[in-house]
Amino acid sequence: MFKSMSAVFSALVLITFAPGVLAQQVPIPPLVRIVVPFAAGSSTDAMGRALAAQLSTRLGTNVIVENRAGGSGLIGASAVAKGPRDGSMLLFTSVSMITAVATLRTVSFDPISELAPVALVGEGPLVVAVSTKTDIKTPADLVAAARAKPDVLTHGTAGVGTLSHLSAECFNDAAKVQINHIPYKGAALAVIDLAAGTIDAMFAVNTTLAPQIKAGRVRLIGVTSEQPSPAYPDLPTMSSVAPGYTTTVWTAIFAPTGIPTALVQRLNREIREIVKSDKAMQDIMQFDGVAPGALSPEEMARLVRESHATWKKIAVAKNIVLE
Repeated sequence: MFKSMSAVFSALVLITFAPGVLAQQVPIPPLVRIVVPFAAGSSTDAMGRALAAQLSTRLGTNVIVENRAGGSGLIGASAVAKGPRDGSMLLFTSVSMITAVATLRTVSFDPISELAPVALVGEGPLVVAVSTKTDIKTPADLVAAARAKPDVLTHGTAGVGTLSHLSAECFNDAAKVQINHIPYKGAALAVIDLAAGTIDAMFAVNTTLAPQIKAGRVRLIGVTSEQPSPAYPDLPTMSSVAPGYTTTVWTAIFAPTGIPTALVQRLNREIREIVKSDKAMQDIMQFDGVAPGALSPEEMARLVRESHATWKKIAVAKNIVLE
């Protein structure tokens, strides 16, 4: 009798703790490379390095960041898509990968079918800025100025097909205005011209604009999120003058399609815990008003598909093609 009860108890213990045991038995490669498809020193790079340090501890393995910049972020993304499917090579990128694919005439890989979303790291709004040489202080002022001078106001971006470019085109449609696009070879050059008053506005992340804001040459007037952002409590939403308008920038971890499901789940769980609790990650994200991600791999996949559909529709409608 006692032997039978003992056997039953042992079985119950195994059933109760099996998920935890199985999770611990997921093979972890001895070296994990997180490919960041942007230059060292970018905000994405800084987040990637903070994430790598924490993942290394949690996974009990070496996790390093490898920068593979170029090709609008697609050189690094393509390398991961074609990389080993054992978790040893991951991609840390942003929605810019999706906007690039949506606007390129030809691409070397399909991020929807060749990359598996692992975890959303964070999501936040773009900010809209103007030169302090203008009298524009609110979203309503921007719209009024655009309507008063049709096809005269300009906005600058880091180039054709960027999130900033497509976001401004969406705003033009929603607000029924035309603020003309001036592409630059890099956001830094656009910010310099914004500060000088050569261009009128920019849709960008806060980090890009921060030095000129601090110098008093650039003024923030709004955020592109649907709801007011806790990070910018004094800024109204651009949707206040353009009903239905919203744009967010997200960053996420991807892996090559075919990576073991159990490993994806493990990585998702660890990354969600890191972005929720690690101060170094939070400090970097909060500067740009980014909230920690909390999506499952399936929810992340849905976000990627929806983002691609949205930006592809805009690119086709506006004939935006990145050669």
